[in-house]
Amino acid sequence: MSEASSSSSAPSNGALSFQEVREIPIAESDEAAECLAHAFAVDEVAMYFIETDDTVNWSAQEKWDMHVRIMRSIVKAHCLKGLVLTVGPNYGCVALWMPPGKNMDDILTMFRSDMWKLNHKLSQEGRNRFKKEFLPLLHKTKTEVLGDLDKDSWYLVYIGTKPEARGKGYARRLIEHVTTQADEHGRVCYLESSNGDNPPIYRKYGFETIKTIYLTQGPKPVEMEIMVRQPVPRNSSQNPAGNHGSAQIS
Repeated sequence: MSEASSSSSAPSNGALSFQEVREIPIAESDEAAECLAHAFAVDEVAMYFIETDDTVNWSAQEKWDMHVRIMRSIVKAHCLKGLVLTVGPNYGCVALWMPPGKNMDDILTMFRSDMWKLNHKLSQEGRNRFKKEFLPLLHKTKTEVLGDLDKDSWYLVYIGTKPEARGKGYARRLIEHVTTQADEHGRVCYLESSNGDNPPIYRKYGFETIKTIYLTQGPKPVEMEIMVRQPVPRNSSQNPAGNHGSAQIS
């Protein structure tokens, strides 16, 4: 069990259990992916691999199915090698964290999560954007920004809240569930934000923008802010979380 895992992996009883942060097992990965699919339905980065020149003949349903397929594979990979958390009724908010020293790049994880199938399901242009631009850029940037701390950091890969679950403080709880553990062990937290409205929200939790990167193979550059949170000592008077509630953040 990882440092930030919760005490149970399934709801225990009634409404009270929905207020508890819990770790999602792979058996519930599709439900978690559905939450993220809705939360990122219009996200520019999420659509970057789907809205391409060679998918103009795809129907809206085909594009949505591809979006859900991507989310399902990513969630499964994090169930296998990372930490998938949820809080709220019906998977109202879901977060994907990659713990220190972990990654999902090994062949077995790629196979078990169905990530390998994306090579055959994405269009050629979508596949090129995903494999030749997006993944190398994220890996290179994270390594450059964190340096020696890269393998000893928490990585917030995705966090999203269903529209009907927003404003209840769920996202804050899923972030603090890990940042509290990171503070106790003196570890940094890292994320990429693909929504320009979200960096001010992340700053309330102690994250700071380090640099901005761009995906450039589409008709216009797609921007992502790179943010890092330094650990806060236990005896510090800082309160990086502020009083903010939940939002669709990534």
